[in-house]
Amino acid sequence: MSCPVDVVLIGGGVMSATLGTMLQNLEPDWSIAIYEREGSLAEESSNPWNNAGTGHSALCELNYTPERDGTIEIAQAVKVNEQFQISRQFWSFLVGEGTLPDPSAFLTTVPHMSFVWGEANVDYLRRRWEALKDHPLFVGMEYSEDARRIREWTPLLIPGRLKSEPIAATRYALGTDVDFGALTRLLTDHLVERGAELHLDHRVIGLKRRDGLWNLRLRHEVGGTPLEVQARFVFVGAGGGALNLLQRARIPEIRGYGGFPISGEFLRTDDPDVVAKHNAKVYGKASVGAPPMSVPHLDTRVVNGTPSLLFGPYAGFSTKYLKHGSLLDLFQALRWHNLGTFLGAGLKNLDLVRYLVGQLLATRAAKFRELRRFAPDAEERHWRPITAGQRVQVMKKDAHGKAVIQFGTEVVAGGDGSIAGLLGASPGASTAVPIMLDVLARCFPERLEGWTPELKRMIPSYGTQLSSDPALAARTLAATAEALGIREPVPRQDLART
Repeated sequence: MSCPVDVVLIGGGVMSATLGTMLQNLEPDWSIAIYEREGSLAEESSNPWNNAGTGHSALCELNYTPERDGTIEIAQAVKVNEQFQISRQFWSFLVGEGTLPDPSAFLTTVPHMSFVWGEANVDYLRRRWEALKDHPLFVGMEYSEDARRIREWTPLLIPGRLKSEPIAATRYALGTDVDFGALTRLLTDHLVERGAELHLDHRVIGLKRRDGLWNLRLRHEVGGTPLEVQARFVFVGAGGGALNLLQRARIPEIRGYGGFPISGEFLRTDDPDVVAKHNAKVYGKASVGAPPMSVPHLDTRVVNGTPSLLFGPYAGFSTKYLKHGSLLDLFQALRWHNLGTFLGAGLKNLDLVRYLVGQLLATRAAKFRELRRFAPDAEERHWRPITAGQRVQVMKKDAHGKAVIQFGTEVVAGGDGSIAGLLGASPGASTAVPIMLDVLARCFPERLEGWTPELKRMIPSYGTQLSSDPALAARTLAATAEALGIREPVPRQDLART
């Protein structure tokens, strides 16, 4: 067996690429190896057609601002936005260093909008805007109940809608569309250029701690050749596959965890006449019982420089934990210590179960009617269904020992800091950088003080809160917008004529 690798990254997505890039800057002499089960990078959650590409910053996602007892709560929205600003700072640093030579290769300015109809929803959105508009991270958000104004923002939403129907929208012009697949490849290419090893078509089939090292058993997917590797530190960034791998590692911290898989489908159009009438990511309100990741949205996507529109997601159910996984994934995750979690979380989320059943039974016509609630004049001939990625929602015991489904992401780290993995879904890739900062803090606490100067160089606001310093927030947003080419979109001629 060859010499131990300092860092093994399992999974060729944006999480592994982000952590690898950080560690390579912090410890240039450390050896890094990346193992990906597919034949190319970013084939699961990081693939641009497997996610909405929204730079999740709570500018438009209404699930981050719930209403409780008549009050709009903005704490989660502020937290998510703050996290995305950390990602923007890190990407800006990498642009300045030349690691990301052209930000337009993975990021496009696309306005973020919320759009609702009905008196109660209009009242909610107005109060949400009032709660956010003066916050340092949300300055510049616009609000309108005027159909003509909303049509100027994005024409597809208005034609065919009853004039008597109350509507409202918010718009933040400097939102972003992010191709996390392209970002993953750019980061990984630079890692390899600086000495990291990339191994595609390699599946990890076993992890065991022995003599202070992790012993990984792998199998080459082409030919079945076995391989063994030793590592000082392991990060499991394998998306939906992380739960099974952490269970195989037998770390006590994974006890009680389960995963609820939800598949997704979108309607997509590449028709240039339709695409030209919509330049925004527009989020609405979720159906009762729907998980946050199923909030309906009509999105501009830019992949390889070409814009398309996606509407969805329509939820489905599969026992796979990965889009290219096995139907046995869910059953292989069952353990005696998490059976109660699976059963308890299911019984407590019957609304979610009913929602999924309804989605599974929905006809193509019923699904298209959902799109027409956003774009009343949409024609079915322009749209086609595509299957998106799998998401695995975290199931765990809360502080009171009760089983819950957690709609978010969570780092699970071994007690000695030698292994960590990421579970969960949205906001996911958008907050990859702060998530990896959490991994560094939990797994390398003894090195953190020495790393701090370099971390502050990579992320100038490191250790501070932009949300509590309006002047710093304004400077930071302006600096990262300049570095990443985030500028208010120039109105397209075809939009102006519509």
